This record gives sequence, structure tokens and C-alpha cells, in this order.
Amino acid sequence: MNASILILVFAGFFALLLLCFSVGWAVLEARRKKKVVGMLDAVAGKTIVTETTILKDATGSRASLIESILRNLDLANKVQTQIQQAGLDWSVGKLAVMMLASAAIGALLGLKAKVALVASASMVVLAAAFCILPYLYVLRKRSKRLAAFESQFPDALDFLARAMRAGHAFSVSLELLSDESPEPLAREFRKVFNEQNLGAPVETALKNLAERVPLLDVGFFVSAVTLQKETGGNLSEILNKLSYVIRERFKLKGQVKAASAHGRVTGLVLTVLPIATAMGLMMVSPDYLRTMADDPLGKWLIVAAIAAQFLGYLIMKKIINIKV
Repeated sequence: MNASILILVFAGFFALLLLCFSVGWAVLEARRKKKVVGMLDAVAGKTIVTETTILKDATGSRASLIESILRNLDLANKVQTQIQQAGLDWSVGKLAVMMLASAAIGALLGLKAKVALVASASMVVLAAAFCILPYLYVLRKRSKRLAAFESQFPDALDFLARAMRAGHAFSVSLELLSDESPEPLAREFRKVFNEQNLGAPVETALKNLAERVPLLDVGFFVSAVTLQKETGGNLSEILNKLSYVIRERFKLKGQVKAASAHGRVTGLVLTVLPIATAMGLMMVSPDYLRTMADDPLGKWLIVAAIAAQFLGYLIMKKIINIKV
């Protein structure tokens, strides 16, 4: 087997393992946060209500063939939720078509730019790389939007507390907040106001907010409002204390992030450097690695190196991933 093709196969396999691990980690985090929200609901004594929504189904009344296939694989709902959390007006089918179009563009570029010195291998590598670009864009937009919402949330709680101290009802305070706040916070609270204004229970509207914005702070807010409506109390004071706790947690997260910055950069360099070095040697001097790739023992050494690299990535991620 050609040495360049073998190195590309191992590099692609390593990249696929990293992608699968990242997706699995995100799923585990989502389950953990959902479990915490469920515990908060149980503490609040929240009753089970019928889930209603006045929002338009983003997938449309007629699903495309690609959307139907993804729905059968139980992926459409998860991907559609990520798209909505990114603030994009896309459907799952549109994203799938964009990914296929990007893969076709990458394959065409692979014919011209032979990054793997072999046309077929170049087409496969560039097609796979270009295919995931639209999905990575969605994940990036989602991450930035949730981070922006999280940074705006303490000020929103203070706004609600001041509005209620001024004599406004909670529903009116939500309307004022949606009118005066920047995006993305204004859009999400406008949905909450519209849902409860058109007849949905406040608890249901807030539950939908927690599902659209899967942040721990939003779960605390929903539980606090629900508990106050059932047991009574000074909601404005509760919101003020909650905003104070959130800001203090932000400070602690900033300190932890600064303390772990060196470890995160080191982990990134140690993960990317071997792959970049192998790719560079394969393009500059392919004969340098061909001897090891052609040797039976050398192939196993390459496999062991990739496995050790992946294991090292997992260990470094576990070390620098500090929960706050």
C-alpha cells in the first residue's frame, strides 16, 4: 500500500475518533444538565403539564427525503434543536443538502489539488473535510449564541427584579425585557411572553425556554419562578440573589479558565503537532515514511502511535476540563 494513502487513512481514522468522542461528550453533558434540571423540578414540586407551543415547526409540514431518513435514524430532532439554538432559520434537510454540496466541492478540488499525491485519496480527504464544514458552522454559532445569552442573563434577572419592584406583573416584565434587551436574549424571552400571552401556562413557557437554552442558570431561573408561584415569596429578591450567584460563578469560571489556559494550549499543540508533522513529511518527502509503512512491524507501530495519541488526548481533556 502506498505510504501516503496509509498515513491518510490513519489520520482520517484518528480525526473520526476525535469527532465521535466530542459528539459523545456533548451528549453526556446534555444528559447531565437535563438530570440537574429534573432534580430542580422535583425539589420545586413541579407538576407535570401538557407541553404546548405556539412556535412554527421549523422542519415544515412536508419533510424532504433526507429529513425523513434522518428522522428514522433519530437524528433529525437533535440536529434541528442545535440549529434552533444557533439562531439559524435552517431545516435539517437544508443543512444536509449544504453538507452534500460542500462534499462535492471538496471532491472537485481534490482532483485539482492533490494533497495526498493520489487523486482518489485527495478527493476522499477533501470531500470529508468540506462535508463537515456546514455542521461545524452550526455548532460554532450555537456555542457563541449560548455564551452570549449566558453573559446577558444576570442583567436580565436584575431587569426583571427592578420591573417587579416598580409594580409590574411578571408577564409585563417579560414583555419589557424582550423589548429592551439585545439579541439573543430578547428573542428567547419574546417567545416566552408570546406563548404565555396566547394561553400557554407560564410553567410550560418557561420549560420551553429551558429546552431551547440548555444552560444550568436558566434551569435555576425556571425552578425559582415555578417554586415562587406555587409557594409564594418575594420573586424580585430571589432573582437578585440568583443574579449575584451567577456573577460570582462567572468570576470563578474566569479564574479557572485563566489557570488552565496553559494546559489547554499544550493539549491542542500535542494533539495537532504529530498529525501536521506526518502530513508535512508525506507531502515534502514521502519516501521518508514509506519504509515504515511498508514494513509489517512498522504498520503496527503506526497504529500504536495513533492509539497512544488518542489516549493522550482523552487524558489531557479530562485533566483540563474543570467543572465549575
